[in-house]
Formats: sequence, C-alpha cells, structure tokens
Amino acid sequence: MSAWAAKPPERLPAWQRLGALAEKGRRAGVGNRFEDFSARLGPLLVDYSRQRINDEVRRCLVALAVESGLEAAIDDLFSGAPINNTEQRAVGHTVLRQPKDACPPHAAQMRERFLQIAQDVRDGSRRGFTGRPFECVLHIGIGGSHLGPELCLQALGSTPDAPAIRFLANVDGAAGAAALAGLDPATTLVVVASKSFKTLETRLNAQLTKSWFLERTCNPKAFAKHFLAATANVQAAREFGLPAANCLDIGDSTGGRFSLWSAVGLPVAVALGRAGFEDLLAGAHLVDRHFQDAPLDANLPLLLALLQVWNTNFGGAATHAVLAYDHRLRSLPSYLQQLEMESNGKSVRRDGEQTGTHTAPVVWGGEETNGQHAFHQLLHQGTRAYSADLIACIRHRHRLPDHHRWLLANCLAQGEAMRDGERALSRGSARGLAPSQENTVEPHRRVAGDRATTTILLDALTPHALGALLALYEHKTFCLGALWQVNAFDQWGVELGKALAEPIHA
Repeated sequence: MSAWAAKPPERLPAWQRLGALAEKGRRAGVGNRFEDFSARLGPLLVDYSRQRINDEVRRCLVALAVESGLEAAIDDLFSGAPINNTEQRAVGHTVLRQPKDACPPHAAQMRERFLQIAQDVRDGSRRGFTGRPFECVLHIGIGGSHLGPELCLQALGSTPDAPAIRFLANVDGAAGAAALAGLDPATTLVVVASKSFKTLETRLNAQLTKSWFLERTCNPKAFAKHFLAATANVQAAREFGLPAANCLDIGDSTGGRFSLWSAVGLPVAVALGRAGFEDLLAGAHLVDRHFQDAPLDANLPLLLALLQVWNTNFGGAATHAVLAYDHRLRSLPSYLQQLEMESNGKSVRRDGEQTGTHTAPVVWGGEETNGQHAFHQLLHQGTRAYSADLIACIRHRHRLPDHHRWLLANCLAQGEAMRDGERALSRGSARGLAPSQENTVEPHRRVAGDRATTTILLDALTPHALGALLALYEHKTFCLGALWQVNAFDQWGVELGKALAEPIHA
C-alpha cells in the first residue's frame, strides 16, 4: 500500500501556501463565474462558483492533492489494497457497483442472489408459511445499515406492485412497538441487516421481532420462511436461528456506511425492482469511473473535498450545512452526517500520531424551505463561519409546477443571499423601508454575505441520479480522509459508549 503523503498535511508546501492565501482574505467571487467554477457529471450539475476561491486558490488546492498523494490513494482504493489500515482490510464497495460483465464472480453472485430474492418477493414466488405473498418487508438495522435504504425509499418511493417497506432502527421500545403495529406475521418478511450481527440495537430488535413472530404463529418451523440476514458474520446469523440459505453475505470489505450497494439494499430492490436497483448502481458506477479517470483538477469528488479543506482548515468553518430543497431528500442530511462524521471524525492520523489540524466539521442540515424559517437566521446574520451545500432537483413528479418554481427560486435565492448578502438588493425603499426608518432599522437588517456554498442540481430524482449523488459524497469523504491523513473506514470511537452501556445495564 502506498504511504501517500510523506509529511503531515500541515507541513506540506501547498498547505503553507494556502495559509498565506487565506491571510490575504478571499471574498466569495462576484459576477458570472459559472463557466469557470462549475461542471456537469452525468445527471448532476455541481456549481461551486459561490465558493470563496479564485484561480490561484484552486491551483494551490490541486497542488495540495498532488502533494498528499491523492492519485496513489485513488489507485489503492480501486485496486483492492488494504487501505483500512487499522483493520487490515480492503475497501470494496465500489466493486459492488460494477456492471455485470466487469464484476468479480463472487460479488456478481452475491448481487444476483439478493436481487433474485427481491424479485421473488415482488412477484409472489417467495411466500410466507401459510402460502400467502408478503405484504410488508420490515428492515431492521441501524446507522449505515439503515440510513441508506431509508433515504432511497423516501427519495424514490416504490413501484405500485411492491409490498410495503418499514424500518426499525432505534432501541427505544416505542420504535419497536410502532414498527410491528398492525403487521400480520403470516405476510411479513423480516430483513436483519448488520455487518457484525452483534450491534446491540439491531440484535435486540431482531430478537423482539423473532419473539413477536413465534408468539403469534406458534410455529418455530415457519421462522425460516420469514427472516433473512444481510451480514458479513454468517456464523452469528446461523446462531440466531437462520439457515445458511437465508444469510446474504455482504463481504468483509464492505463497511456499514458504504453498504447500501450490497444485500443491505434488499428493501430498495424490493421497492424498485431489479431494473431500478441496477440503475441506482449504474449511477454510482458512473461517478466511480469519473473519480478513477478524471485528472485531479477536474475531479469533482476531489474538488468538493478540497473546498471543504479550504473552508474548514483555512476559513474557520466548524460546521457544514446540507440544505435539501426537495421533500424526498429530507433524510439526506442525516445520511451524510453519518457518512462524513463517522468516517473522518478522527484525531489520530493513519500513522498513529495525533493530527495537527482540524478534521471533519460538524455536518448538519434540514429540509428546505422549512429550514429558512428555523435556522437560516443564524446562517445569514450569525457570527459563526460555516459552509453549505444546497441541493435541488430540476424536474419534479407532482402536479404542482408553481410550487416547484417557488422551491427552486428559494434555493437559488438563498445561495445568492449567502454569497452577496445585502448587496443582492438595492437599499432603502426596495427593501420596504421608509426613509425615516433607514438609520434605525437598517443596521438590524444588514446581511454581510460572503458565505461559501456549493449548489448541486439533479436533472430529476431518479435511481440513476441518486446513485450518482451518493457516490459523489462517498468519494468526497474518502478524499477528505486522505487529505487529513486519517483512516476514513474505521470507527473505533463508536465502541466506547457501547462498552460502557453493558455494565450500566447489568
């Protein structure tokens, strides 16, 4: 495996040059910068013209990528090198998205197996113990085994012939009771998704559901017809009572927060059908190819990561807001929160030494335009530095076109306001102020602007476009780990609270 950068990031020449550029001060560019600071990638348009950069800063950021060994890092990701160095594992989620004719045989077999199960559930070939078709799929998981599938279902919905899909993640008993309420065990298929099959919340909820099923059916032999596992620990799933035929291997190299593309995505395949799920994979693979092949100065996931470094490490932005201007993408901030913060919320470099720089910012956000009436006051007039992504879809699926025009107008207006502030409007009467009010009220209405934002537009919210969007952020996250020199694929900090809960529970 390549060592990538030979020095800590803060000791690289480009990092030091960026520090000098930041001291000079760089306002967000004004005027028409779209042609120079935007790019299209398949169904995505990424506009970073409202970032606080110019050509000199961009060149220096790309130089940082070169000095950080990003070309070698990308090669290692796709070659199967053990880049998860603390656990000595390769990182294999991109393999799961390869086309059938290029996919390694084992991965292709795993994919075909769960896609066939999904199809059998959809068309009624796979049935419960009474011979009735399944009317609901209950997906039990948490974190990476839950957020991706739930986001996809909210974003893309289900075809009319698909059974209902429910999710159970929280260990709160109220969540468990709500998930099981009204279900008929004879027509319910349960999928337990856990890479280790040892996660406390998933284990408890799986046992709860198993007890619920057995108490109502009084038929232990029926259990195998109604429960599946998506896991890398087949032995633990067998000990739970599942036969080998019900255990869908996701592979040891597939991390939980990157597992949507594996059998963890079974409920998505049930909801969309084979063609829809394969289109989701194809959108992600399109970005994989771009990430692998594009030169560094035109590589969109890398450029998004470099902009984050510029804003976080040189612009003082301790938080990054994800503003989703589409009700169907309301779970995207939570999904990206886990993806980025669990991956790069580290204070130890890959070499075991303490970091000398800040790493991941706090990722947060919400559904817009709701957020404009909640937290945007702070974004426009607060004292804290932040960066933001504004995400919207050009075409819609509903029959309310004027609502959609207002939604897009608000998305574009907020980006303009964050960059230009009060400069975006003429003063005085154009803002509804009488001349007598200008001196007393105007200071309170002042908006400075100069906030760093990127706008990402999807042509439409399709499986292909969503797959591309999620892969874009996955690779951005990987690049950030490489730039900060942390391992983006472990999460040792998560384990402490789990360990402390055991004796307290006892």
